[in-house]
Amino acid sequence: MDKESIKIRKAILSDTKGIAKVHVESWKTTYANIVPDEYLNKLTYESREQIWLNSIPNGGVYVAENNEGEIVGFSSGGKERSGKYVGFDGELYAIYILKEYQGQGIGKALVQPIIDELIGMGLNTMVVLVLKDNASCLFYEALGGKKIEDLEVQIAGKKLTEVVYGWENVKSVF
Repeated sequence: MDKESIKIRKAILSDTKGIAKVHVESWKTTYANIVPDEYLNKLTYESREQIWLNSIPNGGVYVAENNEGEIVGFSSGGKERSGKYVGFDGELYAIYILKEYQGQGIGKALVQPIIDELIGMGLNTMVVLVLKDNASCLFYEALGGKKIEDLEVQIAGKKLTEVVYGWENVKSVF
């Protein structure tokens, strides 16, 4: 399957089921042996659908669709949410791609519209928070993300480290 057959577009409300499926399935493959099984086993499409039903109308959500019109990945982003990172105004909230579609350039293709949107909002900087044991740390480093700090988070009672990557100029990412 070549990259050309993947289409990136802005998410619409009818995409929530597809996004929720990618969200749950990606968590299960990406975070197996990182996040406790009890947490992963409790993830449901329904609970994730609710999140996306609320998020999509606010914008900043994009999907990657294959030839069959199935959603195989998504990204979301917007204003930085914590206010903790002085000088960083934008944030890549999430980017998930089904395991079998990873490594084909879809990640970059999904980051691009988020950056375009941030620039459109007058934001030139960005952060992303990633679990340290997640292989996608390499993806953010390859895109020029610089490590700002490590945070301790707890998921289902397990202490994990989250890495915060920052970009001082999103225009230089691509």
